[in-house]
Amino acid sequence: MLLLRPFARLHTPGSAATRRLLHISRNRRKDGLRTVSSQDSGEQTVKGNNNPQRNKENYDLSKYPVENIRNFSIIAHVDHGKSTLADRLLEITGAIIKTEHNKQVLDKLQVERERGITVKAQTATLFYSHAGKTYLLNLIDTPGHVDFSYEVSRSLSACQGVLLIVDANEGIQAQTVANFFLAFESQLMIIPVINKIDLKHANPDRVEKQIEKVFDIPKEECIRISAKLGTNIDRVLEAVVEKIPPPRANISDPMRALVFDSTYDHYRGVIASIALFDGLVQKGDKIMSSYTKKVYEVNEVGILRPDQYPVEQLCAGQVGYLVAGMKDVKEAQIGDTLYLQKHPVEPLAGFKPAKPMVFAGMYPIDQSEYTNLRKAVEKLTLNDSSVTVHRDSSPALGAGWRLGFLGLLHMEVFNQRLEQEYNASVILTAPTVPYKAVLQLSSKLIKEYGEEEITILNPCHFPDRNQVKEYLEPVVIGTILSPDDYIGKIISLCKNRRGIQKNMVYIDEQRVMMQYQFPLNEIVVDFYDSLKSLSSGYASFDYEDAGYQAADLIKMDIYLNGKCVEELTMVVHREKAYFSGKAIAERLKETIPQQLFEIAIQAAIGGKVIARETIKAVRKNVLAKCYGGDITRKMKLLKRQAEGKKRMRKIGNVEIPKDAFINILKRQKDK
Repeated sequence: MLLLRPFARLHTPGSAATRRLLHISRNRRKDGLRTVSSQDSGEQTVKGNNNPQRNKENYDLSKYPVENIRNFSIIAHVDHGKSTLADRLLEITGAIIKTEHNKQVLDKLQVERERGITVKAQTATLFYSHAGKTYLLNLIDTPGHVDFSYEVSRSLSACQGVLLIVDANEGIQAQTVANFFLAFESQLMIIPVINKIDLKHANPDRVEKQIEKVFDIPKEECIRISAKLGTNIDRVLEAVVEKIPPPRANISDPMRALVFDSTYDHYRGVIASIALFDGLVQKGDKIMSSYTKKVYEVNEVGILRPDQYPVEQLCAGQVGYLVAGMKDVKEAQIGDTLYLQKHPVEPLAGFKPAKPMVFAGMYPIDQSEYTNLRKAVEKLTLNDSSVTVHRDSSPALGAGWRLGFLGLLHMEVFNQRLEQEYNASVILTAPTVPYKAVLQLSSKLIKEYGEEEITILNPCHFPDRNQVKEYLEPVVIGTILSPDDYIGKIISLCKNRRGIQKNMVYIDEQRVMMQYQFPLNEIVVDFYDSLKSLSSGYASFDYEDAGYQAADLIKMDIYLNGKCVEELTMVVHREKAYFSGKAIAERLKETIPQQLFEIAIQAAIGGKVIARETIKAVRKNVLAKCYGGDITRKMKLLKRQAEGKKRMRKIGNVEIPKDAFINILKRQKDK
């Protein structure tokens, strides 16, 4: 009777029409069909995904021994063709039907489709026959932007080898170098692949020389392909089978699985992506988490082709997903080890926690939405474990959180996913970096914090100079790869951002690789945009953490009509305080709409105002009705209007548009 309830108003229970609709609904749930069955509409059934004949296949993963398993990732710089190559690999192995519409099949998020970048690492299981044997290949497509490098490092933990993709036209870029060393440090087999050889200006010979010089990989090992046209894709699969070693796993040992990713489903709870290191797991097993020590019953295990496909069991060396009735998002921790309840094992090493580089306040637009937003943030951080969350509050915006991100793009994507996936509207404050302060021994703050060196995530809590021995700011080592035509402009840009040159080498006759030490707050907002614009888009940039250094820092407050706006408070270097204050005041003047009263925008350090801009009031022409007459009549009307504006200014509130907090920090030109 429960199944009939949705159709009760349309059909009587037991009617032929009802049974037909139930049959169609059941088939859709089972097979993912987009259109109704042929007996109802006269049309052929169409799959909701590109998986050919899912209901006719029944994979028995136990017949694939460990020596026939290959786990590998695709790594590259942004827009070098990772997702396109993944599409061709899925097509050639029969995981999806070959059509003209197969573009970035593994990029499932709306934000990925809109921006044209990979944000989330995605897994797919492939079956490939070679030399009379059938191999099980587990492919992980990874992001290419520096802000999502944590996704790459986690994906590599489930792999034994990588495909390093390099664009035949652009050559080695900054993130290519960073991803290579991630794989090299993990001691993975690296297969260099030169993509886009079909382009008019492609120069694979030059790229091969770059790979040999920078990575010390013989150019004979490079595979030239065109992922768009499908050229030489077979050679890539052959190299995966022949060069990448099988995983070190033993099916006879007790089950031990590493959770390297997870998502949340409203109906099934947490869906964990696991790499099985030992043993096997199947439906009905009682498993335990080494993190929470809770026991769960396995409801479903399966593989991704690229959508979820349930199987009877997962065996050692394989990668798949697991559903075990975890209803709380805090129960599925990335890096957790799952094992059988009756056979405890030593937990796996897990992952180093991500180190946030940018912090921003997040608040609901309406405080009544706080609970819903908290649930949305918890579910999204389950899927994006590199975000750190601390509770925070603001006198103006109410209760919220201080979130830590790996970069500005990471922050923008997180905000966009909140809006698209959870329909949550939020206010994000100006992004800042984590500073440190070494307190004086006589300072009262030592009793409050309990330590001499404190970390400052919120600029509002920046301590006064008289209580601090020295301030410390985070620094990074930045790597820039660019054609040598733009060296002069890039060096000037780096000097303006307080950069110190550490190294400069030519990787071939035309491209140069430079290394600079930067203060993190100088590059985190708009350095990448400036670098791209002055190099006509040819330069690339990547950075890594390099600790802290002493700096002369001060806190700058922004006032609107004499009221301090805490959300715009920032920490700046003393040398740049005046220019920063003046630029932000000017941008606020452009961003804040005119009101019926005058708005004074001031940037101040302590009690000293260093910059001011004024937004004039919207005025009615009170002299329009005066045709000539005595001047005193006009002066009386203007004086009455001025008094009204003055009263309005005392009680008027200035609302700042929510996108202003990020926009005001982006420099229009470097000064």
